[in-house]
Amino acid sequence: MSNTIPYKSFCWSLGTTSFRTKNFNKTIEEQLSLLDEFWNIPENTDCEWSGNKELQIRYYDFMFRKEFVEGSSNNKAKDAREKTSGLVDIGLINEERKITLAGMALLDVSKSNVFSTNNFFQIPRDSFIYLKQLLKTSNNVNGKCIRPFIVLLYVLSKLEYLTMEEFTYLLPLCTDEENIEFIIQQIEKLRAHDISIDSIIIDRLMTMDNYKAGLELLLKNDVNEDIICTVGINRKSRDYDKPYFLLYNELYNVFIKNDKTATINLLKATKKVKIGVLWRGYLFDTIAEKAIKKEPEKHLNATIFSTVKTVEEFKKAFYKMMHLFKAKATLSDYFDLNRRYIKTTDIILFEDDTVKLDIVAKYFFYSIVNKLYKSAFVPSSKLFDDCKLEEIDNSIVIHEKVIINGINNEFNTNIKDISEAYMILEKNRYQRLHHLIDNKFTDDKILILLDLFKERKDSEINSMVTDNADIPTIFEYVLGIIWYKISNQEGKVLDYMNLSLDADLLPKTHAGGGEADITYEYEKTKYYPRHTLLIEATLADKTNQRRMEMEPVSRHLGQHLLSTNDMNSYCIFITNSLHINVISDFRSRKTTIYYDSNDYSKYINGMKIIPLQTDVLKDIISKNKKYKELYNIFEKAYQSDLKPLEWYREYIGDYQ
Repeated sequence: MSNTIPYKSFCWSLGTTSFRTKNFNKTIEEQLSLLDEFWNIPENTDCEWSGNKELQIRYYDFMFRKEFVEGSSNNKAKDAREKTSGLVDIGLINEERKITLAGMALLDVSKSNVFSTNNFFQIPRDSFIYLKQLLKTSNNVNGKCIRPFIVLLYVLSKLEYLTMEEFTYLLPLCTDEENIEFIIQQIEKLRAHDISIDSIIIDRLMTMDNYKAGLELLLKNDVNEDIICTVGINRKSRDYDKPYFLLYNELYNVFIKNDKTATINLLKATKKVKIGVLWRGYLFDTIAEKAIKKEPEKHLNATIFSTVKTVEEFKKAFYKMMHLFKAKATLSDYFDLNRRYIKTTDIILFEDDTVKLDIVAKYFFYSIVNKLYKSAFVPSSKLFDDCKLEEIDNSIVIHEKVIINGINNEFNTNIKDISEAYMILEKNRYQRLHHLIDNKFTDDKILILLDLFKERKDSEINSMVTDNADIPTIFEYVLGIIWYKISNQEGKVLDYMNLSLDADLLPKTHAGGGEADITYEYEKTKYYPRHTLLIEATLADKTNQRRMEMEPVSRHLGQHLLSTNDMNSYCIFITNSLHINVISDFRSRKTTIYYDSNDYSKYINGMKIIPLQTDVLKDIISKNKKYKELYNIFEKAYQSDLKPLEWYREYIGDYQ
């Protein structure tokens, strides 16, 4: 029997799984920069990309020389296509890998390193470009056009929020008008506990002709490997489904023949299946072979197979579970990708296991979504253009009154103008920050993070904080949070941290980088004068510290003092392990003149730099010391005349 049941997509996804990377924003910006440089090389300028393996190989080698990719590749041309395909999908480059007008707009922002907001939504400039691109981005699902981001806006307008499970497994099933309304209704039933996510997925699949045909074929025929491979409807190759025949047989032995001694063989059969972990979690309460051999019935979970009486019922159960787990594996694979692309807009919040619109975007899009929704089923002719919002769809017209009314409704206020609205939104940002700190950055978790930074366990750091920022950026961010807590959560720390933050107030890294320091502003109190504290941070080890940090730290502070003439301002330098001559150099700055390099008549008679190892920072956190106490400790230390090594041990902390 030949494979006569075609695979048909049951969901949409943003981008491609081949372009799923950490540091997502930075990677996109670097890729645009690389393409810009590559196409300006004379031998490449007039070449066509499509079908040109030689050119594609040259681009892969170019990426390798630029350290954008690592290691060897068995298929350089394919890898070059895959590394760029995600940018094609959202219109930043075209099929020929030439940068579009939209891509050039993003590249210009990256090169300028100016990401501050300049738009109604109060989101960074790059995020605003991503927002416009995602509003235009579409998928072709079995010949039908769907714009996923507009679908998300529409679904949120009807449901207010999505749980992470609903976002992962149900939202991508919204592939046309009929399915969108079906999924919305099913989510409402799910929240009323009348239905399960698994049953929604199965019901959705079984509306499709190919899945109906597969079940009919299975029911009408004796089962062999060929039948299983046919009804598996594998999107790559029917041969991938051969292990399911063994799984079918062992399930049949256990549940139809009632041979419980075959349970251990069933466990082994699940290990042959690529997504066998889903089957094992469903069928067994343990994966310990010894335990299952000893008491097979005890370790079988109650499942759909537990109640089957006939071969027909068994076949239906097997078919549904096979395709349920396949679908969930695919949807899980797409989840991370969809989340990364959607987060680039910075209008969607992913917090507390829910997905929802940020406040300005919520009231704006809710007011126009019914009109905008009509565009969800037709491709945009503006995908490659750097266009205005209203050029994407004529329903997208900014009305400040909508936001003002929305803010009043959200917070029970009575504001009259947009400036007041933004003030309330800023207050709300800090409330969300405090919630984030209380949950994600408790003292215990921060102490763990500081140890992870010292040991350079980068993957664990990414897991605890975010994987859309590199480790040095996360280090600066965590230090900013620490200093905010040390300062009794007073001051505009979101401004003081010279970092880009996403909608969830977590850091993201850009290709151009940014200022390395945190600039903390303090008003006058009885404990200290009005001043600015510069916090400089590095993860460079002792070997590289002197070369990388001594000059920039003193230059940043020197320029600040020259520009403000505020001699109360000073700098703290934080690192995991201090080089002794870094300590010595910074102490020498107390009596060293710093000149304005453009005007030698301007200079500073010494500057205050306090170096700290993160072990000292851990001690400050553990003992709950606050800035009003630390300021005087640092000032007393600064005034000392001890030699650098003795000075550090006497006033700052242990030094090995």
